[in-house]
Amino acid sequence: MDNNSEILIPSKNSVKAEPINIFGPCSAESKEQVMDTARQIAASFPYAIFRSGIWKPRTRPGMFEGVGEEGLKWLQEVKAETGLKVITEVASPIHLHQVLKAGIDMVWIGARTTVSPFSVQELAEAIKGVNIPVFVKNPVNPDLGLWMGAIERFKNAGVLELYAIHRGFHAYDSSPYRNSPRWEIVIDLKTQMPEIPVICDVSHISGTPELISSVAQKAFDLDYQGLMVETHINPEVALSDAKQQITPANLVYIYNTLQRRNVSTTNNEMLEKLIELRSRVDSVDDSLIQLLSSRKRLVEEIGKHKKEYAMTIFQLKRWEEILERQLRNGQASGLSSEFIKQLYEVIHTESIRLQHTILNSE
Repeated sequence: MDNNSEILIPSKNSVKAEPINIFGPCSAESKEQVMDTARQIAASFPYAIFRSGIWKPRTRPGMFEGVGEEGLKWLQEVKAETGLKVITEVASPIHLHQVLKAGIDMVWIGARTTVSPFSVQELAEAIKGVNIPVFVKNPVNPDLGLWMGAIERFKNAGVLELYAIHRGFHAYDSSPYRNSPRWEIVIDLKTQMPEIPVICDVSHISGTPELISSVAQKAFDLDYQGLMVETHINPEVALSDAKQQITPANLVYIYNTLQRRNVSTTNNEMLEKLIELRSRVDSVDDSLIQLLSSRKRLVEEIGKHKKEYAMTIFQLKRWEEILERQLRNGQASGLSSEFIKQLYEVIHTESIRLQHTILNSE
């Protein structure tokens, strides 16, 4: 299959598209580093997209900020020699003009750019009339509207091939990840923009090679359309993100352990069982809503009593009793403590809201 084929390559064994694999170093550092990495990637992943940062927006001055336009020549050589499609990050219309002039196949918009609607709009205006795939990373902070807005700006500019890249979100404490995955935000994105394929930037979520396999598998289990993995011929001497990059050989080993599961099946027996189980889940969900409604009415009664006797809404001792009791119940039922804690924090927040409304009503 020649290099002008579509990004999504049909599988020989199913109608499910092959994943969109984007592999390569965080930064282009030298011609030798780029070419050696690309050759090894092409040997195992002939339909991959080769990535490399040319301009690197860094947190502080003095850090390696990329080789600039010179690196585009190296990407051209990668494309010519290996047949791999090539992609790099653009953060300004000047970057975009240079990339288009060099014949680079596609571009991604980085998290630090996505966070600025002004910068995104400038890029969207500059790309009008150009047929080039655009990949949009999520903003640094967990703001779904900002991410969707960036995608919409490129869509309104006439970009026909749009993709989202999930690279995780900054949090003061993201342990064990470099960036908190916040998978639920991506599920919301897929729900609201089902036409936009989502790629997982495994490296920026993981922050360490030890987590790459589990993060990549989670992405495939959530039906992501592909992976972006930072791959360097010698990660130990990398000039940027050295701790999270892996060698091409390690990439092959990890990738071969991953499982891609089907979105659907034609097995009637399995479908019938799935329908039965989903029906039972729906029944349980209906019961949950009814129980939550009953709890709401009781909380409203409590609010009325607190108003009558001029009591505060928040009672620390009572909240601690509830949480401790339900953590015990959850543990006995095989539910994780983190799940129970998060669930009851949401329930408690809603209870406070209801009581606040009652206490401050006429």
